[in-house]
Amino acid sequence: MRRYSQALLAILVVTLVAAGAAAQGVPGTVLRHFALSLKTPTGLAWDGQHLWVADLDTAKLYEIDPATGAVLGSLDAPGYQPMGLAWDGSQLWVVDALDKTAYAVDPASGVTKRALPLDTGAKGITWDGSALWTVDARAGVISRLDDEDGTTFKSFPNPMAHARGDELGLAFDGTRLWVSDRLSNMIYRVDSATGAVLDSFPSPGPYPAGLAWDGQHLWCVGYETRELYELETVSGSPYVISEPKHELLTYTEAWRNFGPGVVKTLDVYIAVPHDLPNQKLLKTPVFEPAPTDFVTDKWGQKCAHFVFKDIGAGQKVSAVMTVDATLYKVRWYVDPAKVGGLDEIPADIRAAYTQNSTKLVMEDPIIQKAVKEALGEETNPYWMARKINKYIQDHMYYELAGGWNVAPTVLARGSGSCSEYSFVMLAMCHAAGLPARYAGSVVIRGDDASRDDVFHRWVEVYLPNYGWFPVDPSGGDSDVPARVSDFFGGLSNRFVITTLGAGDSKTLGWDYDSAATWTAKGRVKLMQYRGGDWVPVGKKYEPRVTAQPGEVSTK
Repeated sequence: MRRYSQALLAILVVTLVAAGAAAQGVPGTVLRHFALSLKTPTGLAWDGQHLWVADLDTAKLYEIDPATGAVLGSLDAPGYQPMGLAWDGSQLWVVDALDKTAYAVDPASGVTKRALPLDTGAKGITWDGSALWTVDARAGVISRLDDEDGTTFKSFPNPMAHARGDELGLAFDGTRLWVSDRLSNMIYRVDSATGAVLDSFPSPGPYPAGLAWDGQHLWCVGYETRELYELETVSGSPYVISEPKHELLTYTEAWRNFGPGVVKTLDVYIAVPHDLPNQKLLKTPVFEPAPTDFVTDKWGQKCAHFVFKDIGAGQKVSAVMTVDATLYKVRWYVDPAKVGGLDEIPADIRAAYTQNSTKLVMEDPIIQKAVKEALGEETNPYWMARKINKYIQDHMYYELAGGWNVAPTVLARGSGSCSEYSFVMLAMCHAAGLPARYAGSVVIRGDDASRDDVFHRWVEVYLPNYGWFPVDPSGGDSDVPARVSDFFGGLSNRFVITTLGAGDSKTLGWDYDSAATWTAKGRVKLMQYRGGDWVPVGKKYEPRVTAQPGEVSTK
């Protein structure tokens, strides 16, 4: 197991955004771990003093000392396939996969006191103080049950929702559910009121099984590693970065004049990136040719400005920016209860990023109606963003149809590109008084050595006490809660963000990455190319076939 916990610690790097802040923890960090002598550990529970572990091979329940990992005692499970374990304050609940039954067991005597048939093939179980919860990967649901007769109080999709997941562990920490998935090797924090996946972190090893909450920390039992792990769940920073990737991006804006007239002036603006949570620039961006000057718009977005004159028929000009950067995967950890109110947002941010503009038209009845339907009486900025995001995803589907229509038109049509999704979210957030802006980027398209001429845009909302928080309404438009969460407070390590703004820029307009304007004398036909070429730095490749120098391989 040691190699898994050390690897996790190696890749998870806490990044602080507030001056003087001190790292208190990284979610998923292994605080302690113990080897188990059990062959097939599954369920896990905490009885207030000790841990209990279910084992399939022996069909027994083992009492474990959390200080040493020593086995203090054992008792026979009520069935032959014990999976989930829970403690309700006086007795253990054991889910048996073969019987599809939850049994209540007195740990002192080993006597089975009750048998509760389950409608689904649940494997994980927990207790919230007044009712049982179960998780069933095959049915794709998490359910809250009456422990008297098994009546379902409520249910919602589990994190992977049939998308190749197998949720085994379930725990309750007093307000939230924790769910482990053995196929994604992830542990998810789930809102117990809505089923929304709030965030997640990698499990300490492959095949995480049972989970238990001891009042301060989360415990996980590894089926494959046969270890018990005590895990940190509180983040000392608003976000954690991991999986660094060194990339060289060459971004080009090129124009060719096919004539017959002359392009008198061509002004090209290339957005200049800077350090952000997902990117660390290793060098100052290099430009070819040298820019005429640098200009900054009202959003603080800096652009390199190139001026080309008298471009005759058949001539081509280009402006190139080279960016050398380390890219990171980023996961924000936000406790909704600790997000400040709208009245705690700095006045300058509220004034700048709740404005109306040409693409938003937020006074339109379509936008106003959508905001009321999405939010109701909600005033917490985190849940406002979450509910607006869900509303858009419930009422739209992704379609790259060309053109950037205004937000009311896009929402009424019910489909749009990433930019159009962003316009709708900006309009709804601004109308609700929640500051929001967009981030525009160049994207690694699959391979680390690739080309992007499509680009990508998403939204950032301002959460008091946390700052700017990424929300990608188009990328996260999914029926799988875990995927929605990946794009709500998460970024992959495949973006260079070039542009931050809220539209109507004097240099970029509503565009991002780059933009251009021109004047001409006579008739002209212009061709424009914009694209980014990626080169991974320091990545070594082994040849697929070998041949001697000068020899052609026929393999």
